Amino acid sequence: MNQVEIKIDRSYCAYVEAGLIKSAGEQIRAAIPGCERLYMITAATVRKHWGAALSASLEAAGFKQEILEIKDGERNKNLAAVEHLAGRMARLGADRKSAVVALGGGVVGDVAGFLASIYMRGIDFVQVPTTFLAQVDASIGGKTGVDLHAGKNLVGTFHHPRTVLIDPSVLGTLPEREYRSGLYEALKCGIISDPAIFRFMEENRERILQREPEVLEWLITECVRVKAHVVAADEREGGLRRILNFGHTIGHALEVETGYKQFLHGEAVAWGMVAAAMIAAAMQRTDSETARRIISTVLAYAPLPKVEPRGKRIIHRLAADKKTVNGIVHFVLPVTIGKVEVVPDVPARAVLQAVDELRYLSQA
Repeated sequence: MNQVEIKIDRSYCAYVEAGLIKSAGEQIRAAIPGCERLYMITAATVRKHWGAALSASLEAAGFKQEILEIKDGERNKNLAAVEHLAGRMARLGADRKSAVVALGGGVVGDVAGFLASIYMRGIDFVQVPTTFLAQVDASIGGKTGVDLHAGKNLVGTFHHPRTVLIDPSVLGTLPEREYRSGLYEALKCGIISDPAIFRFMEENRERILQREPEVLEWLITECVRVKAHVVAADEREGGLRRILNFGHTIGHALEVETGYKQFLHGEAVAWGMVAAAMIAAAMQRTDSETARRIISTVLAYAPLPKVEPRGKRIIHRLAADKKTVNGIVHFVLPVTIGKVEVVPDVPARAVLQAVDELRYLSQA
């Protein structure tokens, strides 16, 4: 079993191993020894495939449990979902010694984590991520939250899980589009911090797309190491952690502008990474070869949805982004493979040109 420690004031570990979901109860018992009652929060499609296996493991470990379903998808990541779940937990008798288990992708993890952070002023929770995106990124680091009509992730908290249990074998039931979407977060890890991850994804595209177990276990573990290092150095996004937003500035704007209907999160981030590479090259923050490698590797992994919003609409959306400070949009731009920088002075014309290029590329 691969183990990665997230070294913060209250450290915890992420575990990566095929079949781990079947022994999850033992791991949770070790992570939260005083807990007797668990509230599993999941989505119907995830429950269909993996709910019974996790529930059996929890029962074998002696936990009492309740299963609460939410609708999956970014459009359902809102305060209404949190209020609904909190009300159900209260009616079912959840108290301060109860804990939440998030079984699902990024939306389930964000909502469940946020709920756990505010229910009775905070109870424990555990992440059992079932999408590639959640396994390499969203489940690590304690960022929880929901969206508002005004923008993505504008209401949230930092609330770390007690443990993160990552079972690569659950990815076998993930739809192809969702699987490929998640791969962009792994590619992001290579660009911002670890050239070995980027080279591995350049050279092993077919093996990754075929979901070879040993390939996935290595890739997920190395991405978790990147995320753990960044979070340990900057737990609350005051400095270094901002590099994790690479691709997310324009990516989030695309999601919001299209009402979360056109792009999966990873797909929007993919276009955001392409745009960031274009902007960096235009501003001479990186060389043309680095930009070319980023763009070509992104586009090699999946046919991405068309970009239809115009540049002016994206710039308008950037004003509401949570990374905008005092009216100044901060972009994360690549310098070399493995190194990025946070840039506050990106000209509007560079953004407009990049979005126009995205629209052209996506129509080709």
